[in-house]
Amino acid sequence: MIGNSIKKIDYEGNLLGGKSYTEDYIDYRNLLYIKVKRSPYAFAEIIDIDTSRAEKLEDIVAIYTYRDVEQIRYTECGESYPEASPHDRILLEKIVRYIGDEVALIVGENIEACNRAEKLIKVKYKVFEPILTKKDSLDLKDIIHKEDDGFEPFDFGYDPKKNIVSKFHMGYGDIESEINNSDIVFSASYSTHAQAHAMMETLRAYAKIDERGRLEIISANQSIYHMRRQVAKVLGLSLNQVRMRRIRIGGGFGGKNVCITEPIVGFVTWKTKRPSMIIYDRIENFNATSTRHEMDFDLVIGANKDGKINGIKMRGYNNTGAYGSNGPAVTMEAGQNTLPIYSIINSIDYKALTYYTNRVSAGAMRGYGTPQGTFALDSAINELSEKLGLDPVEVKLKNTIRSGHIGGLNKSTIGSFNIEECIKRGKELIDWDNKRYRPEDKGHIKRGVGMGHATHSSGVSNIDVATVLIRLQEDGTFTVFTSSSDLGTGSDTILLQIAAKALNTDMEGVNLVSGDTDSCPYDKGAYASCTTYLTGNAVVMACEKIKEKIFEKSKKYLNVNIEKMKLEKGKVVNTENNESVTLKQLGIDSAVSPNAEAIIADATFGIGDTPRPYAVSFVEVEVNTLTGKVDILKYVSVIDCGQVINPNLARIQAEGGITQGIGLALYEDVIYSNKGKLLTNNFFNYNIPTRRDIGEIVVDFCPEKEPTGPFGAKSIAELVTNSPAPAIADAIYNACGARIRSLPITAEKIIEALERKVD
Repeated sequence: MIGNSIKKIDYEGNLLGGKSYTEDYIDYRNLLYIKVKRSPYAFAEIIDIDTSRAEKLEDIVAIYTYRDVEQIRYTECGESYPEASPHDRILLEKIVRYIGDEVALIVGENIEACNRAEKLIKVKYKVFEPILTKKDSLDLKDIIHKEDDGFEPFDFGYDPKKNIVSKFHMGYGDIESEINNSDIVFSASYSTHAQAHAMMETLRAYAKIDERGRLEIISANQSIYHMRRQVAKVLGLSLNQVRMRRIRIGGGFGGKNVCITEPIVGFVTWKTKRPSMIIYDRIENFNATSTRHEMDFDLVIGANKDGKINGIKMRGYNNTGAYGSNGPAVTMEAGQNTLPIYSIINSIDYKALTYYTNRVSAGAMRGYGTPQGTFALDSAINELSEKLGLDPVEVKLKNTIRSGHIGGLNKSTIGSFNIEECIKRGKELIDWDNKRYRPEDKGHIKRGVGMGHATHSSGVSNIDVATVLIRLQEDGTFTVFTSSSDLGTGSDTILLQIAAKALNTDMEGVNLVSGDTDSCPYDKGAYASCTTYLTGNAVVMACEKIKEKIFEKSKKYLNVNIEKMKLEKGKVVNTENNESVTLKQLGIDSAVSPNAEAIIADATFGIGDTPRPYAVSFVEVEVNTLTGKVDILKYVSVIDCGQVINPNLARIQAEGGITQGIGLALYEDVIYSNKGKLLTNNFFNYNIPTRRDIGEIVVDFCPEKEPTGPFGAKSIAELVTNSPAPAIADAIYNACGARIRSLPITAEKIIEALERKVD
């Protein structure tokens, strides 16, 4: 079961177009359709709304504005409570803070009527000059959240009167002394841009009133318990009045871990007592959901001539857009998931803040701040290495942690971190020693190789929790109940492989029920690369508990102490005489006999200290110095994600994450007008890489088993997105001498850098 590339358990139904996604579960009888009237201004106050003409249209049921909505502040952030996020949203309010912000909800018998009504609603605004840049925000050109009533779940530095959402500081040692006493001091600034999730299935949700008068919501979301909590708060309901169900997700990448469409359908259905549905079109998905956070970094690194780093000082600035959402946590993770790899050096000092602007609100996206922080830090160390005349591989190996390390930013012992083997294998696969120092030069076509590396987490320490329930059924098979979310990654399959291994059976012997707050126990959901490690550990623990109960029930059949019993596929065996009792018999006894007692067990696993996976990237690029065009010829990623549970699924995760990292580095550019209008809001002008753009991708594994993981596993999903950008930037410089410190690395930036080099 472990290390076997078992097919995803839902593959057949999806390939054959089975009942899978949100729309497949909608009952269209008596259904209401919802259209959102959105703000055309980035920053304005609604002075008046006239809905009278629109309300008279045939098939229009209701139009809701801020006058109809209780002004309850909440966060769309779908994370564990208390969220590292200010409660600064209201479903509908008088102030709009970005182009696309919600102004009114139009409810009709069909979407055509809603579209007609939207054009007839007249809104009078008092328009303010938008705050679009870090300078304007922090210089207080205006205050975006003027009300002093945003709720801060805990002290993370929320100061809306200064447009500051959060402040964060971590580190150790005397940073100024270490830098001042270094042979060389390198300093530079780096910037990363926003990035759209670009998932194929846009945001959508469906709500109805169930047979007991409760609100039931179905959506493709990443964390049903967090979505339920936010919806209940918006509507002023108790948690037991809301049932949240998660259906198959057509791509998420963090974009479905924000509670955006669920409160809308919940509000309409609770008001009308009729089922309702909202489906965002592609432009809405760009304009009015969330993006990756745009971040800037200033770095100062002090080092000795031999490449020994003495201190790293890092300053971060995070543009969270119109609402706080995941901003504070992303600001934290840009340091917490980036800097610990260098915890053997004498001093690290990271300070960062999150600020508001009148742009589309940023939220969770794959990597969660780590791609941004890694681009800055790893690029800086690549540049430092070049100034020292040293191979960056040598510098990084000299200054990074190993298995068994404790100290610095790492509060517990590192159980596994196979950095040396990963780098050794990656160098072989890219032919680093030859290509690094003998790059190809064919006139205006230049080739070069680059290297980047990264770590991540396997969930959030001291916060993330998962509970799993497992039951023996009457036929002798097992059913696992979990609220984890399979984003298409195959995590449901992974959890069943873990369960099958723990119960000494095969995939036919286990089943899984997931994604329903009515039947499945609490799980923080699918984010922070946690499912295999967090929920997988809970599965192992629950399996151990149910084995004990099975052995106890087997005593009357086998007449032997449980120490002499062994669980095999479909039976419990007395190891002394090889007699056995079937699990089917035990299942029947536990369900239908006169003295039946269910054989059921649950277990909860909470992350204490998160284990760290590792990935190194080596990339070869070709740069046309006449046009600035970059082609990726070969991309190598070597990964330590602990024991690989399912190699095919792990490889697909790596390839997908690498592709998104390549998009962040080269292709995906988010452009706003000077009035705050998002110009890149469709697939005609927002370019994501296709298969033809990413060259040859080689994924290999050098796993080191994690002692705290389920059968030795750690995480992989976000890790692989973190290191493409610095590796590609390094390769471009080594090919043609163009040093780019801001993403995306466009052809224009390369030409400008080459022209500056000539000057």
